[in-house]
Amino acid sequence: MSNDRLAALAAAGVSIWLDDLSRERLHSGNLQQLVTDSHVVGVTTNPTIFASALAKGGSYDEQVRELAARGASVEAAVREITVADVQQACDVFSGTWEATRGVDGRVSLEVDPRLAHDTEATVAEALDLWKAVDRPNLLVKIPATEAGLAAITRVLAEGASVNVTLIFSVERYRAVMDAYLDGLDQAAANGHSLAGIASVASFFVSRVDTEIDSRLDAIGTEEASALRGKAAVANSRLAYAAFQQLFSGERWDALAARGARAQRPLWASTGVKNPEFSDTLYVTELVVTDTVNTMPEKTLQAFADHGETRGDVVTGTGEQAQEVFDAVAAVGVDITDVFLVLEEEGVEKFEKSWTELLDTVKGQLDAARA
Repeated sequence: MSNDRLAALAAAGVSIWLDDLSRERLHSGNLQQLVTDSHVVGVTTNPTIFASALAKGGSYDEQVRELAARGASVEAAVREITVADVQQACDVFSGTWEATRGVDGRVSLEVDPRLAHDTEATVAEALDLWKAVDRPNLLVKIPATEAGLAAITRVLAEGASVNVTLIFSVERYRAVMDAYLDGLDQAAANGHSLAGIASVASFFVSRVDTEIDSRLDAIGTEEASALRGKAAVANSRLAYAAFQQLFSGERWDALAARGARAQRPLWASTGVKNPEFSDTLYVTELVVTDTVNTMPEKTLQAFADHGETRGDVVTGTGEQAQEVFDAVAAVGVDITDVFLVLEEEGVEKFEKSWTELLDTVKGQLDAARA
């Protein structure tokens, strides 16, 4: 039975994606149920999600035994396992993809995060994943590092669709949008249909508050304390203002006339980490059309239970959001350093999860061979 609160969120123009995937969800029918009852129209994955899925239960045992029997390496096994899950998820969402004409029904699969600072290797792996999954509703995830920006353009130029991840600052987000437009220009020059290329830009939310609030706590003044829990929403609202600005004007109009799609902002990391804040904060305060909110199941359930949709709460808030950041800087927070730290930590966390994933699969392969 459809949930009214989630229905209202979707009606406000927010595409609800689940930030989780596992074979258990696929085989049990849970993912399909979320599509049917909870207005979920897409899925995102990352190394942490796959590491957790592989470490639990026996859903992967049969494939692991088959991989072990033919002597697959750990790297090859991880590739086959993750590709198989994403292919099945793409098939679950194929109807959504068709019904929305490719806007939603998307499933994301990330390149090896250890390649985040290597443009050439990222391009090669991204295109390999695109071919391996072989589904039109795939999004290949590429981190928005400096090396990643050139990779984004080159992968799009080959006609592949991209989810740009680990974006923290508006400055880097503008560079991501420029990379997207450059990629579309090159794709058109290479003879690809722009209507078949999709992209989202994953702008991370909760981690911004986590980092800035810890610095505000260290400052300890009344003015600093009053700013806790405000920076992440303000940062995201500034990002949306940048989105509206860039996807207008002559350059974009020319690409749109050839069938190009705007690269929608995707609010990522929307699970609330501070129990002092509302558990639906990063959904309720970021409702605006032409966006995606990818939620962990806990946040999805919280919004279904008590979330509120108050219409568009983002458009026209850029000036107010900038005032928040000006105030944060005025009390002594080094904003530039915040974003540098967040990007470095983001890559490191995914690298750690990737190593855990490799270790888990190695242990399972060894056990199967024994």
